[in-house]
This record gives sequence, structure tokens and C-alpha cells, in this order.
Amino acid sequence: MRIIIFFLFLLVSCNAPKTKPDYDFKTHFEKSGGLETATYKQTITYYNDLAEAYPEISIKTMGETDAGLPLHIVTFNAESLFDFSEIRKNKRILLINNGIHPGEPDGIDATMMLFRDLANGTIETPKNTVIVTIPIYNVGGSLNRNSTTRTNQNGPKDYGFRGNARNYDLNRDFIKCDTKNAQTFAKIFHLAKPDVFIDNHVSNGADYQYTLTHLFTQHNKLGGDLGYFIYSEMMPELEEKLAKKDWDITPYVNVFNRVPDKGFSQFMDYPRYSTGYTTLFNTLGMMVETHMLKPYKQRVEGTYELMKSMIEITEEQGDKIAVLRKKANTIHPKKMYALHWQIDTTKTSTINFKGFEAENTKSEITGFERLKYNRNKPFTKDLIYQNYFKPTLEIKIPTAYIIPQSWHRVIALLKLNAVEFQVFKNETTLTVESYKIKDYKTRQHPYEGHYPHYNVSVISNTENITFRKGDYYIKTNQPSFKYIIETLEPQAHDSFFNWNFFDTILQQKEGFSPYVWEDKAVELINNNKKLKMEFEAKKQNDKAFANNWYAQLDWLHKQSDNYEKAHLQYPVYRVAN
Repeated sequence: MRIIIFFLFLLVSCNAPKTKPDYDFKTHFEKSGGLETATYKQTITYYNDLAEAYPEISIKTMGETDAGLPLHIVTFNAESLFDFSEIRKNKRILLINNGIHPGEPDGIDATMMLFRDLANGTIETPKNTVIVTIPIYNVGGSLNRNSTTRTNQNGPKDYGFRGNARNYDLNRDFIKCDTKNAQTFAKIFHLAKPDVFIDNHVSNGADYQYTLTHLFTQHNKLGGDLGYFIYSEMMPELEEKLAKKDWDITPYVNVFNRVPDKGFSQFMDYPRYSTGYTTLFNTLGMMVETHMLKPYKQRVEGTYELMKSMIEITEEQGDKIAVLRKKANTIHPKKMYALHWQIDTTKTSTINFKGFEAENTKSEITGFERLKYNRNKPFTKDLIYQNYFKPTLEIKIPTAYIIPQSWHRVIALLKLNAVEFQVFKNETTLTVESYKIKDYKTRQHPYEGHYPHYNVSVISNTENITFRKGDYYIKTNQPSFKYIIETLEPQAHDSFFNWNFFDTILQQKEGFSPYVWEDKAVELINNNKKLKMEFEAKKQNDKAFANNWYAQLDWLHKQSDNYEKAHLQYPVYRVAN
């Protein structure tokens, strides 16, 4: 009888409805009284538990990082639909990136609370906006915890490190894509195709009264109606919403080791940075920069309120954002494209700034003057804010670019970034514009694994080039056209050329022995009167050239058919309109 009862008990137990665990959704940050930040393991476990408890939340692994652990995305959708191709049909998508610098973990903790409060109804659920987050982008840096490297920062007790598992600063890697993190981010970004992007940070450089500062992508660079919208509507609306919650906010204070009492300029976010990269695809991007010296609890709470406000703006302005982005993604806004920018000193804004008085006193360490802020002397004054930029170098947008198939690393990155292309099915001869690299400078110290070039100048030629079967033809009239131009024009600030992707063309592979070339050079100038006149004129007008026998032979060699065509020949070609 006992055996029968035992088996009946097992049968009932196996068929009884399973109950979900009684989750505790109080975050580690909250449990610590706002003094600590969650670890990587705690963060991912928390989101897994949220997804288990709430059908409106999904967590997925999306690809590798340099640390050997995956990147995750967590999605909140009130309709429990997580197919992005379906979501985009009638909803806007807001992507939040956290922990790019894990020593700045404010967004990690704030977003955990945000997703919980969206799911449990503590805050109003957006009907037309889906929120996606990368919980911790720099996984390797998050695992490398310490309590000392953020010298300037007031909490939390311990935190991650700025460099990733290979010591890259991931907020300099979005274009060059040296890390697995950046490659996976591109995969996530082009899957979600967000309308709005937020990257959460902590700032340094100066002391002032604000906990929150914002760094919107530069509006002139974004351009067109979308640039006008982010500057004239989205930014002031965010400031207004936060003011109603008693959260003061100001533009990112772009100064270092000086008092910002004379005004300051907007930070120019080139494509190496997160918002500079997302802007290339007409996503409305901004960074949150909380102030390092404010208490950690206060910084996290401010980040939370700012993200809530951006969700509200996206919800309220969603239809307009969709129209503006569609227009920007499908039509060339102009025939010219700006590659370089500088501050436009003829236009400025005025901000009512809340700072602290400071003085220069004698340093006890060095004996020289040092800066010392006095928090007992706050000030409020109108400052000049230089947030208008104008182009200093523009190029005409070509119909297409052609890239030989041999440049496979460049082609792989174009594919990763949703660039549409055609492949020549046969050998094809076309009239194209080609560039010869005329001059460039190179950084003398390593920067993020490279020695970048700058101040590039080119010589443009029109010529007939025969391309091989399998070479790539990339039209510019496509949504990724900004990315195409910014990476393939060698003079662009963050071009693939400047990031050393084409350095092999800068080294001459064939040369000459002077004792052999001397006789051939005599024959060359005797058979070319025009070249001989140019040679004599150069010796007469250039003293250094006249006194350098090798430079003379080298110059003549470069005018001859013996000089290799590949040297300084940029291997990406432009098809004119």
C-alpha cells in the first residue's frame, strides 16, 4: 500500500503546475544603499530572471567579445514581440549602451532598474517604443574590477577598468573595428536599426554644480532636417522634462583642468566614437555624462530619470522621427559632403551655467600653480557655448566607389555595416577618378593599436582602369552612404586610410641602384626635352634638391616608366556622376 501511495505522490508531483521562483528584483545597487555596482555575473543573472518572470522582456546572446564571453541584448516590448523586422513596421526602437567604460557603471545599474520598472508597471509602459539595451558592452573591462583606477571619481566602491580584455578603449573602435566587441556591436546595431541611441558615461575635466550633462551628436554634422530636429526639438525637450523633475542638466563641459567660466565648445563626435558612428546611419545619438565627483547614488538616479525622459520623447515624437529618418536614409541631402569641420565663430549659443569659483594656488607638490575649486562659492552666469560647426573640406559625392577584391579586410567591414554592393561578373573597363596620395602626416605615438595618419592631401586623376571579375562596385545612393564616404575617402577624419588599413601602398617595393640608373637617367632626359627643362628648373629653384644627388636621381626615376604604379596609389576608385 505504501508503494502505491508513493507512486501516486510522484505522479501528482510531476503533473502539478510548476511555479516560478520568487525572484527578488531589488538590484545590488539598491541593496547596497547606492554605494556599489553590480558585477557582470550579477547583471546577466538579473536580466535572465527578469526575462523568466516577465514575457515583455527578452535576453539573447549576440556574438563574441575579446574576453571570450558573449555580448547580450535585452529587449522590452509591451507586446512581447522580439522580431526586429516586425517591430520596425509600427514602433520606434531606442538602444541603450552601458559599460563601454566599466569604471563608469552608472548606466548599468540605472538600466537594470529601468527595465524592471517598465515590466512591473512602476513607470508608464510605452506603447509605440521598444527599448533595447546592451547590459555591459565592455565585458573584459567589467571583469577587471578594482577600486583605485578612477582617480577622479566619487564611487562606487569598486568597478571595472576602462580598457577591454585586449586593453582597447572601445569608444575609439567603432570605425576601425579592431575588437570582437565592436564587430558584435555592429551586428546588434544593424539588427535593431535604432531610431534613438543612448550611451551612458561619466565625465571628467572640470568641477561644476550639475550631476547630469548631455552630449548630443553634433547637429551640423548630422545635417538636414534630422540635425535641426535633434538640436531645436529633442535637446530642449529633454532639458525641459528634466527641469520639471528638478534635475538640472547642461551640455557636456568640454574643458580640461580649467574653470569653464569663459565658455566652451561642443565636443565633435567623429565616427570613432559611438554617437559619431551611429550618426552615420541617421540614428539620433546622445551620450549621458554624469559628473564624476557627485555621489554614485545621485549619478545613477539622474541617469535613470534621463533615460525615462528620452523614452517619453521617443514615444511622443515617434512618428516625426520615423519620417525624418526615412527621408535622411533614402535621399542624398546634398551633392557635396563635408569631411572636416571647425567651430563656426560667427554663431554661438548662450547657456545659463552653474559652476564653482576657483583660484590658482601654489602646489605643495610641484611648487607651481595649481587649480583649486571652491564649492563654497557657487556661481550662475551666462556663458558662450560654441556649438555651431562649418565644413573646412568638402568633396563631391560620387555615383559609386570601386574596391578591388584583394582588400578583403575593408570589404568585410563594409559587409558588416550593411553596405549594399555589386560584384563584377566579368572583367570591366571604366573611366574613374583615382587618387594619388600627395602628402600625409603620421602620429608619433601609438593610439589605440595604430599610428594614425592625418593632414592627408591627394592628387586626383581621371583614367581608364580595367577591373577584374570579383571586384566590388558600391553605389552611394543607399542608406549607408555616410558610412561609405567616411571610411573610403582617404581625407576623412576616421577613414580606413587614416587608420592604417592601406599602409602597404605607402612603402615603395621596387627601387634602383644609382650606378645603374645614372646611365638610364641620362638617356631619359636626353630623349625628353620637356622633362629636362623641368629637371633643370627644379635644381635652379630648389637649393636642397640641387645639393642632393640622390634626390635628383630619385625624382627622375619617379618620372619614368620604371617607377611602380602602386606606390602611393590609393586603391579605391570613384565613379563620377
